[in-house]
Amino acid sequence: MQRMEELIPGLPGEWYDEMRDLPQEAAGSIEEIRVKTGRPVYVYCGSGEYILGSTRTRPVDKKMLNNICNSLFNHSVYAYQEELANGYITLDSGFRIGFCGRAVVEGDRVKTLRDITSLNIRRAREIKGISERCFPYTLDSDGRFYNTLIISPPKCGKTTLLRDFIRSLSDRGFRVGVCDERNEIAGAGHTGFCYDLGDRTDVLSGCPKEKGMMMLIRSMAPDILATDEIGREEDCGAISSAVTAGIGLLTTIHGGSYEDVLRSGVGPMVGKGVFQRLIFLTNRPRTGTVSEICNWKNERVAGRL
Repeated sequence: MQRMEELIPGLPGEWYDEMRDLPQEAAGSIEEIRVKTGRPVYVYCGSGEYILGSTRTRPVDKKMLNNICNSLFNHSVYAYQEELANGYITLDSGFRIGFCGRAVVEGDRVKTLRDITSLNIRRAREIKGISERCFPYTLDSDGRFYNTLIISPPKCGKTTLLRDFIRSLSDRGFRVGVCDERNEIAGAGHTGFCYDLGDRTDVLSGCPKEKGMMMLIRSMAPDILATDEIGREEDCGAISSAVTAGIGLLTTIHGGSYEDVLRSGVGPMVGKGVFQRLIFLTNRPRTGTVSEICNWKNERVAGRL
């Protein structure tokens, strides 16, 4: 298993030591690390929140935060300006780092962020086997995969479930093409992938979904296309092309209800039955809980799993 120093470079050494010294149930379930100028560092785990002790007496100052940011940006903030315009970057490990600071605006668009004041390190996790509970409801009687949409508010484990679904589909003999626009699914770095997506999976990283999904259809002939966080009208063209070509779909969307999904850019497609299975996630009683699985009409086919 990779050490935290390899997954999140550039934090002060004592922070890594303190995170390793957290209670066992907390150290193994770190979800977020929140760093803010003038404040102590909060670590959020499945079992609650913890403050790194050294930062109680020595809160984060501007110099410390700048040093962390320089390390995250490989000392070239200009190379990350486009990503910063979206408010976050993604590390090779698949971890997402969110930033707050002063927005540089040109016309009606954010060009980048400057004078960073806080950051949120969101941990990407691999939990093998968590998709198995859903499979009886996502395969038809002939073993064909239903087009499936995972619906979840933030921080409920949708990408973790998606990641394991992809691996499980691959292990079951499906050829899976993954469009990993933000490099969060596979964690593709210079030395390979951080996460196991299976032997029959091909990954296209860093490409916008509406273009990447079409590229995968034409070049890799997948049985199933998988991607994360659809919701824009631009995604509809690629989804339609996949359905027309007889390719299965597995993807996620932000939302807390069926109505939220219908109000999104892909709502009309959902309402027409493009996705035969809708998996709803919640963080109660714990992150990654499946609250229910429904068909495209929002009729329940399985309760809490």
